[in-house]
Amino acid sequence: MTRRTNAKIAGFTFLFYIAVGITSMILFGKATAGEGIAAKLANISQHATYVRITVLLTLLEAFSALVLAVTLYAITRDEDQDLAMLGLTCRVAEGITGVFVASTLGLLSLATANGSNADTGTTHLLSAFLLHMGAWSPAAIFFAVGSTIFSWLLLRGRMIPVVLAWLGVFASALLVVILPLQLVGLASGWITSFMWLPMLAFEVPLAVWLLVKGVAEPARRHPA
Repeated sequence: MTRRTNAKIAGFTFLFYIAVGITSMILFGKATAGEGIAAKLANISQHATYVRITVLLTLLEAFSALVLAVTLYAITRDEDQDLAMLGLTCRVAEGITGVFVASTLGLLSLATANGSNADTGTTHLLSAFLLHMGAWSPAAIFFAVGSTIFSWLLLRGRMIPVVLAWLGVFASALLVVILPLQLVGLASGWITSFMWLPMLAFEVPLAVWLLVKGVAEPARRHPA
């Protein structure tokens, strides 16, 4: 495919990924609302359709990550093939480690099998474990590292506006620092609530730019 085609596919996929991710988060949040495991299981049982839709959306998110891995690699490989390959690998790892189909379906099975009467210690313990599996995933960290690499290559090659590229580097690097700390419980509160806003401010304009303008040829470096 041409660079312009890859850029358009990447731009559409960015917007699709964001829309699917937000929808999935909202639906799963509604399905798992409640105080205590028993209440959550009862709510999941009542909103089983939401959970099933979330599973399908999770698969779409995984495929979106893979599409972005390939298209961004194709766009940036002429600037630095090794770094672009590392970015591709991180985005592929993001797509693979971010799929929680088995744990989500297991949670749904527990909820629908026991409903509001799910009061056994084993059921509660297993349900709590499944509910927290998403928070323990390294998928977001792989995303952040891959995004940092691709943003840097886009900046170094002057393939998109410099200000937008610098915003991408900053937003991605911010996540690279905070996400591992959040994973091990050393970061919480307002900083983890707002750390995704710079990334949203980067990816939406980037997606529109890729769809409308595409990408410029990377800056060539000639030996002296």
